[in-house]
Amino acid sequence: MLRLIIYTGKGGTGKTVSACSTAIKLAENKSSTLLISSDPAHTLTDAFAMPDLGYEPKEILTNLQALQIDPLMEMNKQYTAILSYMASLFHTRGIDETLAYEIAMLPGMTQLFSLLKIEEVARTKTFDTVVLDMAASGEALRYLYFPKLVGSIGRKLSGLVGMFSGFARIFQPLSRLPAPPQSVLENELELLARLDKLHMIMMNQDVTSIRLVANPDTFSIENAKRAFMSASLYGINVDLAIINKIMPTGSSDQYYAGWADYQRVKIEDAKANFYPLPVKEVRLHGTELRGIEMLRENSQLMFENQDPAEVFFRGNVFRFAREDSLLRMTVRVPFTEKDDFDVERHGDQLTIKVKNRVGYVINTVPLPAATTGMKLAKAKLQGDELSVLFEKIV
Repeated sequence: MLRLIIYTGKGGTGKTVSACSTAIKLAENKSSTLLISSDPAHTLTDAFAMPDLGYEPKEILTNLQALQIDPLMEMNKQYTAILSYMASLFHTRGIDETLAYEIAMLPGMTQLFSLLKIEEVARTKTFDTVVLDMAASGEALRYLYFPKLVGSIGRKLSGLVGMFSGFARIFQPLSRLPAPPQSVLENELELLARLDKLHMIMMNQDVTSIRLVANPDTFSIENAKRAFMSASLYGINVDLAIINKIMPTGSSDQYYAGWADYQRVKIEDAKANFYPLPVKEVRLHGTELRGIEMLRENSQLMFENQDPAEVFFRGNVFRFAREDSLLRMTVRVPFTEKDDFDVERHGDQLTIKVKNRVGYVINTVPLPAATTGMKLAKAKLQGDELSVLFEKIV
């Protein structure tokens, strides 16, 4: 069975080196591994200090190959008929042919075709494990839900035919083009079948895990928390959080000692906010983290004697249920033993303050868009689960 591990996080947190380090550890555990980067910055070349990492898989080590995905090439290689037909729609409206091909890649399609590489690996059984280094974007995680979304839209538009011909039929009265040729329809049917398989891979908690990468600072932790919420909304399992670039404590220099103390506070905040996920702490290296030997050293700090292919956590930390005009959110909160808590809403965030033996633990939860136009009605704590009810504002 394929194992898919996806790294996501704010730019500069060490997301790429975490993905590379994981891939090296997997390969040394004799797992045939493919490392994929969908980041247009071509960060794999920098991390491995190796030139010529491109679209075709290149061997890095025994059991490890890596590639830098090119979505346009992927689509042109496998779905030329679709791309050409969509481009022709725009070209006949007077748009330059080169620009028409760029426009033909509908919003989000570049990320979608990056993900299709995963379906190909699962289908051909060419690797045991795929490690995906996602583009550093707050929106990037949404594209993991694209296989489900695009497949549904395609079928609704064209009656179990496909997305592109559905759009083509909408534009047809304006463009006066003939109906899509048979080759386009055949390509679409194949694409929709692949999207269904990809969706099944993404939703299988034994196969797919998202891993959050952050630094011990407010900005990257907040970004990771939103990714955590989004993944929970889409039903994709998050099994681990990694806090990178932690400064050592005990420095005689007051400046560095102050930073180290500040980071410890942020790490404890992260543990509370990512509860019940396991959180791994990785120290700041003394030199630039680049090249296979440094990445190997980092992999040892991350996993020690653990297998990176392990699923470190399974479960739905956030659950949502519609109850007529109400929305119920259930979230697991840490370290609570009794019904002593406070809940407040501030815009698109929910602040949960829970009393424990040594004081209060504060957990700030980003709220989904579905709660817009709703107010906090009531909250009830049962064990380590907090049930929060939202109702529409009238």
